[in-house]
Amino acid sequence: MSTHHFAHRLSESPRRWLALAALTLSVLLVGLDGTVINVALPTVATELHADSAQLQWIGGGYLLALSVAMLPVGLLGDRFGHKRLLLSGITLFGLASLGGALAHSPSAVIAARAVLGLGAAAIMPLSMAILPRVFAKEELPKAIAVWTAATALGMPVGPVVGGWLLDHFWWGSVFLFNAPVAALAVLAGVWLLPRDTATRASAPFDTLGTVLGGLGITALVYGTILIPRDGWTAPSALVPLVAAAVLLTGFVLRERRYAHPIVDLRLFTDRRFLWGTLIAVFVNFAVMGILFVVPQYLQSVLGNNAFGTGLRVLPLIGGLMAAAAASEPLVPRLGARTVVPAGLLVLGAGGLLGATTGTSDGYGFTALWLGLTGLGFGLAVVPATSLVMAALPEDNTGSGTSLLETVQQLGSVLGVAGLGSLLSYGYLARLHIAALPRPAADAARDSVSGADAVAAQLHDAALASGAHEAFVHGMSLVLTACGAIALLGAVLAAVFLPGTAPCSRTVARSAAQPAESVA
Repeated sequence: MSTHHFAHRLSESPRRWLALAALTLSVLLVGLDGTVINVALPTVATELHADSAQLQWIGGGYLLALSVAMLPVGLLGDRFGHKRLLLSGITLFGLASLGGALAHSPSAVIAARAVLGLGAAAIMPLSMAILPRVFAKEELPKAIAVWTAATALGMPVGPVVGGWLLDHFWWGSVFLFNAPVAALAVLAGVWLLPRDTATRASAPFDTLGTVLGGLGITALVYGTILIPRDGWTAPSALVPLVAAAVLLTGFVLRERRYAHPIVDLRLFTDRRFLWGTLIAVFVNFAVMGILFVVPQYLQSVLGNNAFGTGLRVLPLIGGLMAAAAASEPLVPRLGARTVVPAGLLVLGAGGLLGATTGTSDGYGFTALWLGLTGLGFGLAVVPATSLVMAALPEDNTGSGTSLLETVQQLGSVLGVAGLGSLLSYGYLARLHIAALPRPAADAARDSVSGADAVAAQLHDAALASGAHEAFVHGMSLVLTACGAIALLGAVLAAVFLPGTAPCSRTVARSAAQPAESVA
């Protein structure tokens, strides 16, 4: 039996969906870990005596490692094998989770989170890069939709899992639960994913470009992390941001001139890649802003615990899954240039509807606009990602997906910093704490949950009510900004996206032998 015939048989077998399950399991693990730790931070602070700066770097260390490592890992996957590096990343993720569970100091937890970031940096782009090798071009959008849903599902489900674990076990369980899932993902990947076909291992590695890009991204993320604490004009934030601009300019110049760059910036000359990536950034900016404020609203204003809050964010995932089913027949018929702007309009409408939320509105109204935002999210991001995948050459999918994921990640980091500042501005503008003692006023100013704690201590119902109204005002500003960004993205997509459906000879060639030979 010929290799081609064998591959053709596999492309029509249910095994390709099992391979997709293995890939989505790995990205679901990353999504869960990204939010599950937030629930555990108060317990970590108590059990390990972590101060506020250490708690900040439990999240910041992960974000730095993820952002810096994601850019070169795609090229390494193209050279040495996507499957090999993906399984290495999942293994590293599992081992780091074990280390985090056994940590006895804040520094050890920070180190474990940084290593988790390195593992996640391999998992996200390389799992996406494998999709065109498993699915034919007709089924690729459906696979991208499932993959996208898995990445998004982890965000609201993380608090549900974390809340349940903390109710039944010790704080280290939020790390430990990753280990068996990672082991299962590795075993499934070994069995189900296609064998590697490395093509460029002999080419020289761009060390200077890697250093410039890594330092530039480090400076950008570091400065951005400090913005919510120190402000946009503080030297502690401004100096690294200026350094980031200089380093990243040097990185772009280096990549344009070097014969073997870590990322091929010429991809941006392809309208599918350029506008597919930019639209994905717009969508992620809006959705990350929504997921930044909604859990706080559900928990602090509506009074849900972490478990209940996670459950109540799930309408967004329901809308995303409905969009995934709808986009498959719509895109071939109408084209991405129609479907993507429509999705962004729905996303924008959901955000603007959410901006009208009042403190007396119940959860039903929130579920409505969350479902709308999820629907718009899916209708926009799945075709946009398909456009990007269609623009990637067969031997460069890892570098291309790394570039896409890095741009999205940096956009999300900057977006959350900006929207966090907007939330803080709106909250403080309506918060009335002049009559409070200095320590109580500082706690109330810090967050709405802090204001609730002060109100409970002082038996001051008016303070709690005023803090809730102030937070909802800040949330309305954030959701208005998210809606406006989505509407701007809709206009840009309608004007600049290619008018045809997201398919190409490139994807057709890369998907012609979808399962290749399976290890």
